[in-house]
Amino acid sequence: MMEVNKDSQDEVKDAEEKHYDLEGALRIGDKKQDIRTQTGEKPHTCDQCGKTFTQTGNLKTHMRIHTGEKPYACQECGMTFTQTGNLKIHMRIHTREKPYACQQCGKTFTQTGSLKIHMRIHTGEKPHACVHCGKFFTHTGSLKIHMRIHTGEKPHACLQCGKTFIHTGQLKTHLRIHTGEKPYACLQCGKTFIQTSNLNTHMRIHAGEKLHACLQCGKTFTQAGNLKLHMRIHTGEKPHACLQCGKTFIKMSDLKIHKRIHTGEKPHTCLQCGKTFTQTQSLKIHMRIHTGEKPHACLQCGKTFTQTGNLQSHMRTHTGEKPHSCDQCGKTFKNTNTNQPKSDKDTSVFSRSDEDAATCRKKHNTWKNIKNYLNPSTCINYQSGKKMKHSRLHATQVHLDVPENGTTEY
Repeated sequence: MMEVNKDSQDEVKDAEEKHYDLEGALRIGDKKQDIRTQTGEKPHTCDQCGKTFTQTGNLKTHMRIHTGEKPYACQECGMTFTQTGNLKIHMRIHTREKPYACQQCGKTFTQTGSLKIHMRIHTGEKPHACVHCGKFFTHTGSLKIHMRIHTGEKPHACLQCGKTFIHTGQLKTHLRIHTGEKPYACLQCGKTFIQTSNLNTHMRIHAGEKLHACLQCGKTFTQAGNLKLHMRIHTGEKPHACLQCGKTFIKMSDLKIHKRIHTGEKPHTCLQCGKTFTQTQSLKIHMRIHTGEKPHACLQCGKTFTQTGNLQSHMRTHTGEKPHSCDQCGKTFKNTNTNQPKSDKDTSVFSRSDEDAATCRKKHNTWKNIKNYLNPSTCINYQSGKKMKHSRLHATQVHLDVPENGTTEY
């Protein structure tokens, strides 16, 4: 009996010694940890990426990044995490708990890190700088996305058309082009938009707000981009060139429409007669033929027209303006079509042989006869019984060697 009690006492003594040894080891470990914190010593190294840690526990948690192990799962949505702390923060999404509040504006956050970043909005602090252009950012995530502008990296691709984007927000907005989704609606006219920025710009139409003014002519615009395009009218800049004919344009959209001249593409079709057009505006004007709409009215006589160009030409009837002049005799005209041949075919009759010219001289020996009327049955220079354009008169005069107010000598 005495031996049994002695053995029990020895076991208790051994256990107490081990306990004291463990406590001592923990205290020593804490001291070592404190020393490493002060000295910056990180003796535990990841053999995959080389990152170092002060404790083995931190290294063990870090290794889950490489192994993909996420042992902590959310019971509500099944999402998994590498650490319990991350799971705890995630649970606040379900509970809607936001224990960290901004003292300036009252906005609340699920974690202190988010609050810290938010505070930079109030302080104006932007500690993360781009090494390429010097632009500053409030947090590293924004800097990382910004760096893709310099590197050209676009990791987010559209599965439908293959277009790539710098960040997911741009891709999400782009996908609405394919889905037709326009979630942002104008409360005044009901027009819908893909993104809020487009809606905000549209609202300026209703407000009459035009913040961007041209310093040269005073014209105002709702968007800075439209002002930039407008300035090219003053500078003469046309940065978009056609690779086939070299013609240049102010806007890319104008170049795109121009290219259809070369390709023959006419994507806009009239549903009533089937006629096709290169651009929507041409189709819109054409539709007025069917509808009878003539929205442009003369203020002097009330005559109406389908397009502004026709109205402008008509106004010259009242003003007597003749802005188009003949470069050979100085005669002026209201419209350009009376001063120029329609095509090369119209001028080809003036390059006949000497024999043809002699025949023409025999039939019409006065300039007046040639100018007013050419008999289709006798004159080889007459086409389809039509009167000659003004420009043909000069070409005929050269061809026949006839003075403008005289007769030919044979």
